[in-house]
Amino acid sequence: MKKIGIIGAMEVEVEALKKDMQISSVIRKAQMEFCAGILNGMEAVVVRSGVCKVNAAVCTQILIDDFGVDAIINTGVAGSLNADINIGDIVISTDVVHHDVNAVTFGYAPGQIPQMNVFSFQADEALAEKAAAVSRKVNPSLQVFRGRIVSGDQFVDQPEVKKRLIDTYHAFCTEMEGAGIAQAAYLNGVPFIIIRAISDKADQSDMMDYPVFEVQAAQHSIRLVNALLGELKKR
Repeated sequence: MKKIGIIGAMEVEVEALKKDMQISSVIRKAQMEFCAGILNGMEAVVVRSGVCKVNAAVCTQILIDDFGVDAIINTGVAGSLNADINIGDIVISTDVVHHDVNAVTFGYAPGQIPQMNVFSFQADEALAEKAAAVSRKVNPSLQVFRGRIVSGDQFVDQPEVKKRLIDTYHAFCTEMEGAGIAQAAYLNGVPFIIIRAISDKADQSDMMDYPVFEVQAAQHSIRLVNALLGELKKR
């Protein structure tokens, strides 16, 4: 891997990475700002995609077509769907599913896109294992989990929605961009991983403190991504 594309949906998820980066060029396309340069010794392109799956998928395609990235890392925050996963902990994708796709009338499983030959989009195993190992080093006080991540164009904070995502998809966390990135990467044959730090419990608990948790969780994910690039440059 010679060049890595790094996507965050919000500025809080990429701002620190851009500050640490030796930026050689800034290109604006599709209302996004692509910062290319060197991050922790690795050639990278860092970009804020904006929230939701379409923005994330468009961003991924631009990274592949215009910048020729060899892999995609998506960093950000998510809501926990597993009682063992606490606020601040890290989830690294095994696979990613659209939780808001439903074509069951035509014989597809919930979450499967019609006429696609896969139900979920598999993350790159070697990259995910490397990320998990790095997380244990740089975030030693946090738990790190490997598991399924589900995405939909909604902020999940209702108990009945949370229960459906757990029962139907057995997912570890839920967010709003990963499946768009994963699908675009899959269609182009580009390896990817989704990294999520937990900012909330995907319910109404602790919502008063959500802005604080969001910033703290984003910092955990950023620390991991920065260190991961340092490891990848050794390969």
